[in-house]
Amino acid sequence: MNSCNLLIVRETYTDESVIGKLYLNGEFVSYTLELSWRNNEKSISCVPRGVYDCKIRLAKNSASRNYDHLILEDVPNRSYILFHRGNSAKDSKGCILTGMMRGDNIIYQSTTAHALLMDKIIKGKLDRKIELVIKNR
Repeated sequence: MNSCNLLIVRETYTDESVIGKLYLNGEFVSYTLELSWRNNEKSISCVPRGVYDCKIRLAKNSASRNYDHLILEDVPNRSYILFHRGNSAKDSKGCILTGMMRGDNIIYQSTTAHALLMDKIIKGKLDRKIELVIKNR
């Protein structure tokens, strides 16, 4: 089983969103967009800084996503936090969105970024350990 290290460095903070950079094993992969910090409240806040395990969740195991994605584990007082497609805070509900370009409170080419991330992670190894570190700049 190979391990996989994800790092989000949050950079831009507004009342609406937090935009950061996502690295996979030290290599920049995409931008991220999360909701702004609201005391880790379910569905309206970004994830607290910290270290989390992630798992690959296949589309066939999801009621809401028809594509493979990542799910974070053991986030205090939260569940079903995903890495998934989306462009703005209204698409998040507390999840982490990925995009190839960024603007003010928005990311672009999310489908491309998400496919790139999942392709790099999966590479035929669905049992790999995935660790995510989230930190503020």
